[in-house]
Amino acid sequence: MGPLHGVKIVELAALGPAPMGVMLLADLGADVLRIERKPRAGSRPTADLFDPKIDILNRNRSVIALDLKQPEAIEAALRLIATADVLVEGFRPGVTERLGLGPEVCLARNPRLVYGRMTGWGQSGTLAQTAGHDINYLSLSGALHAIGEKGGKPIVPLNLVADCGGGAMLLAMGVLAGVIEARRTGQGQVVDVAMTDGAATLMTMMYTLKAMGQWSSERGSNLLDGGAHFYDTYQCRDGKWLSVGAIEPQFYALLLEKTALHDDPAFHAQWDRSQWPTLKAKLAAVLLTRSRDEWCAVFAGSDACVAPVLDMDEAPLHPHNQSRQTFIAVEGVTQPAPVPRFSRTPAAAPTAPRPASQEGAVLSDWGFSAAEIAALVGCGAV
Repeated sequence: MGPLHGVKIVELAALGPAPMGVMLLADLGADVLRIERKPRAGSRPTADLFDPKIDILNRNRSVIALDLKQPEAIEAALRLIATADVLVEGFRPGVTERLGLGPEVCLARNPRLVYGRMTGWGQSGTLAQTAGHDINYLSLSGALHAIGEKGGKPIVPLNLVADCGGGAMLLAMGVLAGVIEARRTGQGQVVDVAMTDGAATLMTMMYTLKAMGQWSSERGSNLLDGGAHFYDTYQCRDGKWLSVGAIEPQFYALLLEKTALHDDPAFHAQWDRSQWPTLKAKLAAVLLTRSRDEWCAVFAGSDACVAPVLDMDEAPLHPHNQSRQTFIAVEGVTQPAPVPRFSRTPAAAPTAPRPASQEGAVLSDWGFSAAEIAALVGCGAV
């Protein structure tokens, strides 16, 4: 059932990194109940905006819709929270307080509760109440400025850095740390997760290199930003691409051997930054002479650190990904498998969200009697 079997999480439905952070915990066996806000007339809960079979970020959940304008619904939510280990919310600062579900109220009901708060700018700071998205949080961390080609504009790295890495994964880590501490002391606390903080943390290596004088503010001129000829992507004859990451000398030597560039003395100056543009042009010309898959055959089995750049249709079909079952199909929908992997308590296969239409069974699982469920349904709270 996964290493988090027995950990109970109440999730106040939001968009973006909070659902992904909770997904990571649910994948590892946590019992998650997602509370959707009951829709106004003519609208639907966010959980119903997508076919639940393909709502991958919300997998492994039970879902219930509550009318949080009603005191009965707030009381029901507090009762659920009172039995949980964790509450996760992803609203702007102050929203849950106005709902009557802020940290002070919830911790009074459940002193050992870990109250995870996921925002872009954080619970404090000059921008705390300002709207934003991944690209904005990334901007203030220094990360967006550093990503892009030399002489070009900053390149948006999807929403992988702030939303996913600096948000969702930092949320999961913070919640787990809080649970460990709460089980040791019996006291819960608030975990303030800000994507702008997380994006800055992910830049730690680059700030280290900058402090050492080994990182330039000019995009596309550094070791890890595509500036080096041995760490970049290259187009092949068929229009597809290869990634090259031959940093260490033994791997670099193999790259030169496989491309027949080992006899060119210019490539012997691997770390001469002034030569990188010239060497990159030479390597690009060579790699353009064959198709991507032809080059993959040349590099197969070697440590030259060369790999095909796969699209989202190709990635699940790659032999390595198939051998590790990196991608799995759930009800016909291809998706990444739960990670990381555990030898003794492996995660169960993911399931689609348990729909809000099953509110009776969901509430029963969390300790509500049939009469209490009927009363909540009858007054429209559920």
